[in-house]
Amino acid sequence: MRRKPGVLLPIEVSILEAGLLLRDRGRDEFHGFLVAKEMRERDAARRLTAHGTLYKALDRMERGGLLESRWEDPSIAAEGGRPRRRLYRVTGLGERALVMAGSVVRESSQQLEPA
Repeated sequence: MRRKPGVLLPIEVSILEAGLLLRDRGRDEFHGFLVAKEMRERDAARRLTAHGTLYKALDRMERGGLLESRWEDPSIAAEGGRPRRRLYRVTGLGERALVMAGSVVRESSQQLEPA
């Protein structure tokens, strides 16, 4: 799939929105399962086709500078009896991209609404 530079895919918009909502609730960082859960609760009509789709999007967004990530401290994971998590956070570039995408989304939705 080819797309114009600077245009976000719907899944990328959802990830950024969910990441910022989590941050507003005091969670500066999020892991894949947490953001998937947030997206599922917010966007009940939209479902991820597979978690692989989510993780590919997270990787692509990190390479594009929209997200930053780090690996969780292994001792925290060991205390929880689970594997380490990769923790993500939305960057300033990610916030600006979402604002720009938001104006496009609003314009599209206004065109679809009956007068």
